[in-house]
Amino acid sequence: MQPVIFDMDGVLFDSERTLLQCWLDVAGEHGLDKAFVRETYIKCIGTNSAQTLEICRSAFLPLPGEAMLRSIRDESAELHRMRYADGKIPLKAGVREILEFLQSKQIPVGIVSSTRKQIIEQRLRAAGLSGYFTGIVGGDAVRISKPDPEIYLLACREFGFDPGRTFPFEDSYNGIRAAGAAGMRPIMVPDIVPADEEMRRLSETVCKDLFAVMDYLANALLDGET
Repeated sequence: MQPVIFDMDGVLFDSERTLLQCWLDVAGEHGLDKAFVRETYIKCIGTNSAQTLEICRSAFLPLPGEAMLRSIRDESAELHRMRYADGKIPLKAGVREILEFLQSKQIPVGIVSSTRKQIIEQRLRAAGLSGYFTGIVGGDAVRISKPDPEIYLLACREFGFDPGRTFPFEDSYNGIRAAGAAGMRPIMVPDIVPADEEMRRLSETVCKDLFAVMDYLANALLDGET
């Protein structure tokens, strides 16, 4: 059976969109241009906390300065925690259905995310999804985050997956680039940012949602690929 790996934010959970809204709300309170803040946030998708900080510094320091940068980052994170204090961030459409499908076919499933492992585990428990996954690798396990392939290569070693036979599901450009560089078979499920020509070239296919991914995998099973 060919295994699959889920990214978390923007693929399993609608966390990219909910956090972006927090950024925009905080930006409005500080009188910042929301279009500029949205553009900066999109650059951070698929990166770890250290890379996000550097992207924000490059974007914001020439404008409001270090103090404002920290306010935006910290206030946005706190607002997101308050809004989802129960830990139950909305799931993306089709999450439970595709996990049940994969489990019924005995297809091994892992998670690879730039988010810290502890947070991944907390979100899975809150959503009642912990039992579906073979293993988890978070961004705190590697030195260099996506688009570097290190995190995917580490995950395949830990999970016992053959990279060339593994389908990673990603919503971000950096995620698709990382999976492609690892020699995998990436499937893009766009969230906030649509697929461009590069993403279509690097991806085995682009699916509008997880229901479409499930159909793609079901057809692969019928064709004897898995």
